[in-house]
Amino acid sequence: MDSSESENAPPPPQGETYTYRASLLGAPFSFRLTDEGLAFEAGRRAGLIPYQAISRLRLSFKPSSMQSGRYVGEIWAADAPKLTIFSSSWKSMMIQERQNPAYSAFIAALHRRLLAAGAKTQFERGSVPVLYWPGLAVFVSVSLGMAVLIVRALQVDAKAGAAFIGAFLALFLWQGGNFFRRNRPGTYRADAPPADLLP
Repeated sequence: MDSSESENAPPPPQGETYTYRASLLGAPFSFRLTDEGLAFEAGRRAGLIPYQAISRLRLSFKPSSMQSGRYVGEIWAADAPKLTIFSSSWKSMMIQERQNPAYSAFIAALHRRLLAAGAKTQFERGSVPVLYWPGLAVFVSVSLGMAVLIVRALQVDAKAGAAFIGAFLALFLWQGGNFFRRNRPGTYRADAPPADLLP
């Protein structure tokens, strides 16, 4: 194929490719869905994983200090490294950009490919149960403890302190509640990816 033919080649279908930068100085991670399987490239590491070889796929919500709305896809396959796909990408020292539409389109396309290939993939959602449930217990305990502090502050007429703790509790419940709601452990079908984990 000459250069003019390659230049006129149609672009890949929407959602069939995805690229992000996991760290500011590291090489970008690139993924491409082909008829043969999932192709990946990260610096010197590259490969092609047949869809039938993908044994597990987990979707979760993992906010970071630089990006509060970050989603993650994790892929396990036989004879291949674990692959992690983030919905955000480093752009500069202070900016981690969301790529929600592109991420969602790629993850949805991957599910369609796995379904069409008849892969025996286990589809998981949320956090690992052994980490999720103790974390949820701590979250509830801390929330109740702060609520008790608010009541005691009001009993001694420390309204400013009660208001401060109340504001902190509201923020804690909003952020923590969102995390635990989205990361509830479970499984799902390939034809019904969890909407709350596809931004």
